Amino acid sequence: MSVQVHLQAWKDEVEQATRRLLDPSLMPERLFQSMTYSLEAGGKRIRPALLYAVLDTYGRPRALGHEAAVALEMVHTYSLIHDDLPAMDDDDVRRGRPTNHRQFDEATAILAGDALLTDAFYLMARADLEATKIVALITRFSEAAGSAGMVGGQLDDMLAEKRSGVTLSALQSIHERKTGALLVYALEAGAILADASEADRQALARFGKHLGVAFQIQDDILDVEGDEALIGKRVGSDEGNDKATYPKLLGLDGAKEALEREVSESKAALAELSVDAPRLRELLDFVVRRNH
Repeated sequence: MSVQVHLQAWKDEVEQATRRLLDPSLMPERLFQSMTYSLEAGGKRIRPALLYAVLDTYGRPRALGHEAAVALEMVHTYSLIHDDLPAMDDDDVRRGRPTNHRQFDEATAILAGDALLTDAFYLMARADLEATKIVALITRFSEAAGSAGMVGGQLDDMLAEKRSGVTLSALQSIHERKTGALLVYALEAGAILADASEADRQALARFGKHLGVAFQIQDDILDVEGDEALIGKRVGSDEGNDKATYPKLLGLDGAKEALEREVSESKAALAELSVDAPRLRELLDFVVRRNH
């Protein structure tokens, strides 16, 4: 089976779980419409795919990870809704259609993001799992999504805009948090649910760290030379916003060399696992070879 077949299966699984686990009767109709408008807008579902891939690797049922996978997509989606707001990236298009605040309004978009973030933790707290696993999952999730992880990386990314002298190490730190933290968490969540050893969990975290940087470098490269019709958003927006990016710091060829280094480190981490992980190797290849 090709990685595209597995990706479609994982994508179908998390989307079915999302429809099953989100209850529209608990909230105002307009709020639900705004939340699901962005949740159902498509995307690669890379984070749930990583979680499911770990469960597959250890021979555990994917159903163990449904709440964690849906919660991951909810938090990722909230971050995109807020990223697109006028106060942040001020984007009009996301995944080929109007951004949430353009489709609805700014206040509704902000509240939809707030609801997705908060409800993600509510969903995880109610999962049919041992209490110790729920606590472990929520503890790492809040760390990855919060001020020490994604949100802190987002702020430093904004502060780096239009500022000269941003170093490569600073850029790396930004994206290890902004992009990488949730990718690492997806792998760690899978390891927690699969009862993987501590050594395997650490190797998966290292894999995720390098995968996250590789994902961002490829994203930066696509913003320079990607196809806007495939990407579903403006090409050249990073340069227009004067953002610190890998091509800006290293040049396009240098960014591509950095991408290959991160791929090599990712593969080395996978080689340390106690089990073979073909699905994770395929996902790595997909992430760094994707054209959108």
